[in-house]
Amino acid sequence: MRQDPLALLPELFLLGGAVATLLTGSFLPRHRQWAARLVAVAALLAAAVATALAFRRDGRSGGTAETVFGAFVLDTPTSATRLVVIASLLLVIGLGVEELAGQVRESETYALLLLGGLGAVVLAATDDLLVLAVGFLLSSVPLYALVGMSRAAGAAEAALKTYLLGALSGIFLLLGATVLYGIAGSTAYPELGAGLAGAPAAAVAVGAVGVLAGLLFKAGGVPLHFWVPDATQGAGTAAAAFLTTVPKVGALVAAVRLVDVLPDSLPWPLLLGVLAAATMTLGNLAALAQTDARRLLGWSTVSQVGYLLMPVAVVGAGAGAVPALLTYLAGYAVTNLTAFAVLAARPGARSLADFRGLGRRHPALATALVVGLLSLVGTPPTAVFIGKLTVFTAAWDGGLAWLVVIAAVNTVVSLFYYLRWLVEAFRPGDGGNGDPSAPWATGAAVAGAVGVLAVGLGAGAVTALAGG
Repeated sequence: MRQDPLALLPELFLLGGAVATLLTGSFLPRHRQWAARLVAVAALLAAAVATALAFRRDGRSGGTAETVFGAFVLDTPTSATRLVVIASLLLVIGLGVEELAGQVRESETYALLLLGGLGAVVLAATDDLLVLAVGFLLSSVPLYALVGMSRAAGAAEAALKTYLLGALSGIFLLLGATVLYGIAGSTAYPELGAGLAGAPAAAVAVGAVGVLAGLLFKAGGVPLHFWVPDATQGAGTAAAAFLTTVPKVGALVAAVRLVDVLPDSLPWPLLLGVLAAATMTLGNLAALAQTDARRLLGWSTVSQVGYLLMPVAVVGAGAGAVPALLTYLAGYAVTNLTAFAVLAARPGARSLADFRGLGRRHPALATALVVGLLSLVGTPPTAVFIGKLTVFTAAWDGGLAWLVVIAAVNTVVSLFYYLRWLVEAFRPGDGGNGDPSAPWATGAAVAGAVGVLAVGLGAGAVTALAGG
């Protein structure tokens, strides 16, 4: 166990960047808030450099996991989470420049994004139930504020629904952590696994299901998914891009760490497999009926959580589950943010019909939309295709062949609503021609599309970094 605070340098940069961003914005007039944006980006770049250096150092040492202060694990999942969260925050800030510039709470938004990202990293990296609860709160409070900060119709309702469901989920998590602590006599995962081995199965089930319920809320999985489409539709574009991406990364890696130490006295693969099947099926079926592009992406992200739960279900059955999850998370993050960048570039386009003519008038955006949506389906050689291939393989090898079949059928179903959006984009029309120019959002969309193809074509390097 290390006691070196510098081992948490990326997290310190995120925390310090959030404070510095807030202070910078507090002393500047509204038309100079771009300085706060620069501070936030500088903090993210510094955190990225620190993460890359730590990744390289861990690779030279053989990748042996270390624990800092007895609660924060330094290993490949932590490093991968750091990189995905930092890259996602940079894309979110990039696609939100035009939307946030000059707003009253511009600097506060950047600070909340950094704090929410920090909470996601803490969730993913901890191996202690108490710190898990802290990470849950740290990632939840900024989320509530970001959803409610928008002045769009439905934002207040979405924020209230997100808060109430989050508070209930937090109670479940704390209750579950209390039960597990009472059984095992410790909140640290290594001692937790040993203490639960001979415990009554019913008590273990209550505690573990309570903690998993809190993590399912953060991920947006069934049955605690109701807030996702409403928040995606009601929040600002940058906030919606954040809430459908970053919290899921931390929650799913945290779920893997917890499930890995649970005893085999209960059928965890079956329970999580059923939740995965229900999540992907409900998300895809609900998305079929959507005509609002933001709400469609909200239900789409629910369905993606179903696929992401597949490796969580088989984490104890083989060595490929965790690399598969990390690969899928990286591909999903860049793909989802690419789709939201297209929305940010056309702020006046709400329904799918509003995108008519996009292919003729804005070919760069149309290309980015094609790449992003086909990647969400899982079309080769895109990023999500590699992710789906790895998680399907991990689930099959883990004995959940029935879940792979359900996931394959759901992939075919998802093709219909993604193609419906693309058909509208290439129909004759004005394509939101009256929208103001959004060069930053357009650049983020193009950069995201390049990233989608880069992750897909560089699958070998990505899976190697993920530990596969």
